Amino acid sequence: MNPMKKMFVFATVAFFLFSCGNGNQGKAPAADSLQGAPIADTSSVSAQFFGEKITDEGAISLSELKTQMGDKKEMNVKLVGEIESVCQKKGCWMKIKNDAGDIIHVTFKDYGFFMPKDASGRTAIMEGIAKIEETSVADLQEYAKDANKSEQEVAAIKEPKTELTFEAKGVIIK
Repeated sequence: MNPMKKMFVFATVAFFLFSCGNGNQGKAPAADSLQGAPIADTSSVSAQFFGEKITDEGAISLSELKTQMGDKKEMNVKLVGEIESVCQKKGCWMKIKNDAGDIIHVTFKDYGFFMPKDASGRTAIMEGIAKIEETSVADLQEYAKDANKSEQEVAAIKEPKTELTFEAKGVIIK
């Protein structure tokens, strides 16, 4: 190949590479790329999305959840509340509270996403399954360790706990 043809091929390839690289400027990112990415919602408050993309429409409080569940053992629901604490090892669970001081332990579907460890005090909207279940002593002790509890506090956990828990498939943090 003569030098002129080589330069033409190189210039053509370079042109296409640079033009393709800028093709997404000004366009919204794909839904898959939104996990953990801050974006603006309609109220101009920045939000972060984790897991499946959800909206805040129809979210209820923890107090309302307890009323709506009645004696059901499981319920699909969208829940809103203040983040009381987050696992300080990986962000693999969080605790949500309401104004009355009720707290619910939240895990994430298939261990598929994590929360920022500094999210305490922010509002979370999550969609998933609320359920009444027994949490084993081993799990309770592990959660206590994750929350940086003392060895004495961890050792004091001797009995399982039946409680309302939540498995989120998607979370918005505002």
